[in-house]
Amino acid sequence: MSSEKNRRTANLLSICIKAGKTVRGFDSAVEAVRDGTACCVLTASDSSEKTVKEVGFYCGKFGIRHFRTELSKFDIGRLCGKETGVVAVTDKGFADGFERIISDGSQ
Repeated sequence: MSSEKNRRTANLLSICIKAGKTVRGFDSAVEAVRDGTACCVLTASDSSEKTVKEVGFYCGKFGIRHFRTELSKFDIGRLCGKETGVVAVTDKGFADGFERIISDGSQ
């Protein structure tokens, strides 16, 4: 985890977790997408293609933004205490922040 984009993503995710505005894990994140509480979903850089594809499908179906981060499952685990490849963000302000960071350049 070295780039400026990674650092900014990790910092924002850390604040988001401390604020209680995340749902961690594939099943929980998909449920948040379905029930309308998710504002965006982040996937780890080393999430399987199947996981990324399924998250993309649910996000597309329900009109939720999906961002593939450059953070690994391990990086996310260090921030939230449990290694996971999928995190739903339940606050629009944080979701907009992730969009600004991750879309700055190429996605």
